[in-house]
Formats: sequence, structure tokens, C-alpha cells
Amino acid sequence: MYLPIVVLGFYSFNKSPYSATWQGFTLEWYQELFSEDRILSAVNHSLLIAFSAVTVSAVLGTLMAVGLARYNFPGKTLYRSISYLPLLVPDIALAVATLVCLAAFAIPLSIWTIVAAHIVFCLSYIGLVVSARLNNLNPHLEEAALDLGATPIQAFFQVVLPQLMPGIVSGCLLAFILSLDDFIISSFTAGSGSNTLPVEIFSRIRTGVKPDINALSVMLISITATVAIIAELIRASGDNQNSL
Repeated sequence: MYLPIVVLGFYSFNKSPYSATWQGFTLEWYQELFSEDRILSAVNHSLLIAFSAVTVSAVLGTLMAVGLARYNFPGKTLYRSISYLPLLVPDIALAVATLVCLAAFAIPLSIWTIVAAHIVFCLSYIGLVVSARLNNLNPHLEEAALDLGATPIQAFFQVVLPQLMPGIVSGCLLAFILSLDDFIISSFTAGSGSNTLPVEIFSRIRTGVKPDINALSVMLISITATVAIIAELIRASGDNQNSL
């Protein structure tokens, strides 16, 4: 399953401009990535979109998870189903729906329309992870804080939120990976001059797979894998603390 990634990494160090023939080891293609304006611009756009979408989604997703877990209100079941619907809807359907909505309100495509579209699915992932963490918390700790004179807001920020933090951070890192790797939704909602890294990779593949594309793909995979490992370590650490 991982053989294509290994081959990709192997040929990213190939001195030959043609991936099919090996002519020696080189770091030339990685050096070129950091000197090309289009690549640097795509990286900046991807990071800006991911950080912006995750920041907004972290706040809204945490509030959504707490609200669904602690309060009863009319239509709660329907709201829960709609909140997690982006997890089930295919990306292409979500991308087309977003584009149609933007066109209906005459909103011009830009980097911020990508951010808005990414918030939709990042919110669902963060809400799901925080909800799972919230279900494992000891409810008596919050009750004890209230009995000792804390207000509901103080109990939330001083008791509940610190316990939720591993889940929030883990969910944010997961959403960050998904936003950074997204291609379909970004390609549908991107305006002129706002290409993300996956969109830039796809546009270069049209002229053939070259070692610089391999190097760019390896960098994206490395970033994604690193963030995924960190997210898993934080989640596991939070579970261990909770069990203790």
C-alpha cells in the first residue's frame, strides 16, 4: 500500500529530469522548490487557509459539541445529523453545492471563499473528536466545582475546557491535515491567483510528472504524516490522563 509513496520519494532525488531513468542522487529539485514564487505562493495560501479554517472551526466545533452533549432543545437530533453531514457527503457534491451557493449570492471567488468552504467540513471533524472526548469526561468534576461556588462559565473554563484540550488540539490537527490536503473543494472555490498546494501540484502534472513534482509531493506527505503523528500522540496522552 505504501510502495507508491516509497517510489515517489526515491525518484524525488533523481538527477534525471525524466522520472523513469535513474542518473544519480541530487537535492536540486528540493532547492528549486524554495526558489520558485508560484510554489511559495501556493504554500502560503494553503497554510493561511488551513490556519484560518481551523481557528474558526475550533471555537464553533467545541461549542457545538458541548451544546449537543449538555443541553436539550427542540430539533436536537436533526441538528446533530445536519452538523455531521459533511462527513458523509462526497467532496465533489459539497464543492458543487458551495459553488452554486456562492454564485447565487454573487460572491466573487477568492482565498476567503476557500476558507469558508473548508470551515464547513473542519467544523464537523473537530466537533466529532471533541464529542468523543466529552463523553469520556467525569461529569462529577464539574458538579463539584458548581457546589464549591463556581459559576457555570467558571466551571467550564477552569474544569471542563482543560480536560477537553487534548481532544480539541487533536481535532484541530486532524482538520488542519484535511484542509491542507484538500483538492476538490479548493479547486471549485478558488479565485484567480489563489491556488493551494494540491491544486498547484495537479496543474503541473498536466505537463508530465517531473522530479520537482515528486519533491513537492514528498514534502506535502511529510508534513501531513508529521501532523498526524502529533495528533495521535496528543489524543493518546489525553486518553491516558483521563484513565488515571
